[in-house]
Amino acid sequence: MSLVTDVLLGGAGAFIVLSAVVLYRVVRGPTMQDRVIAVNAIGTNIVVIIALVAAATGNPGALDIAIVYALLNFVMSIAISKFTVERGGVL
Repeated sequence: MSLVTDVLLGGAGAFIVLSAVVLYRVVRGPTMQDRVIAVNAIGTNIVVIIALVAAATGNPGALDIAIVYALLNFVMSIAISKFTVERGGVL
């Protein structure tokens, strides 16, 4: 493996650790908005992880998966935000 591949996979590992740290905010809250933002941050980290692994392995097809996942993450975030506003969960 080359140095570039090692750096890309190391960066992906760092984003995995960061996602595990943000998972604490999903579980502990304290508000619904904190949880939504944390889930959105984890989704964004997953998109970056997929892109880094795709670049490291030379698999450009995985970038399509990352783009679709980013779009789904955005739609999910909007849907949850709309649901909490309609339900009266926003202070």
